Amino acid sequence: MTGGLSGPMLAPKSGVPARQIMVLLHGYGADGQDLLGLGWEWRELFADMLFVAPNAPAPCAQNPAGFEWFPLNVDRIAERIEGVATARPVIVNFLEDLWAQTGLGAAQTILCGFSQGAMMALHVGTSLEQELRGVLAFSGALTPAEGMEAGRFAKPPIALIHGELDQVVDSELSREANALLLSRGFESRLHISPGTGHGIAPDGLEFATAFLLEVLSPTA
Repeated sequence: MTGGLSGPMLAPKSGVPARQIMVLLHGYGADGQDLLGLGWEWRELFADMLFVAPNAPAPCAQNPAGFEWFPLNVDRIAERIEGVATARPVIVNFLEDLWAQTGLGAAQTILCGFSQGAMMALHVGTSLEQELRGVLAFSGALTPAEGMEAGRFAKPPIALIHGELDQVVDSELSREANALLLSRGFESRLHISPGTGHGIAPDGLEFATAFLLEVLSPTA
C-alpha cells in the first residue's frame, strides 16, 4: 500500500476520486480486515470517502495470524508509553504517502482506531502539525507526545467511545484522556456504552456516526 504498510481498502461508493479518507487502525492481534467493517457501516453516508485499513507492521507475538503496533508484556503502561512513540513514525509516513498519492491532506482525513489502534490514533492525531479532520478512538487510551503540553501540535476534534465493562482496556483510560484533552484546549467528547465490554456497541457506533456527520459537514 504505502509507507511500508499494506492492508485492505474500500473505494468510495460514489465511484469518483476520493474527497475524504478514513484510516482505520486495528487492535492488538487483529488485522486491517477486522476493522474495515466500520467502512461498510459508514460507506452509504460518506459516499466520497476512501477507507484504508493497514495491517500493523509486526506479526503479533501472542497471535501470529494477526499483527501488533507494539508488543505487550507484563508492564502494560511502560509498553504503551514506549510503544506508541516507536510506532508513530510508521503511521506518519503512511499518512504522508497516502496524501501524496490521493492529492488529499490532513484536513480531509479521519484517523480511527480500536483498542491498541485507538491508542495509536490518539497519539499520532494529537502530535501532528497538520490538523486532521477528526480522530475517533474506540476502547483506547491517550499517551501524550512530548511537546503536546506546550501546545506544539494541531488540535483536531476527537471522539472517545468506550465500553463501561471493558476488562481489556479500562474505560477509565478514556475518561482520563477526555479530561486531559479538554484541559489542553481540544474539542473532545466522550461516550461510555453501558453494559459493554471490549467492543463497539450500537450506541457507541451511533455516537461515532453523529461525530462524523458533524466534523465532515461542509460548514464544519
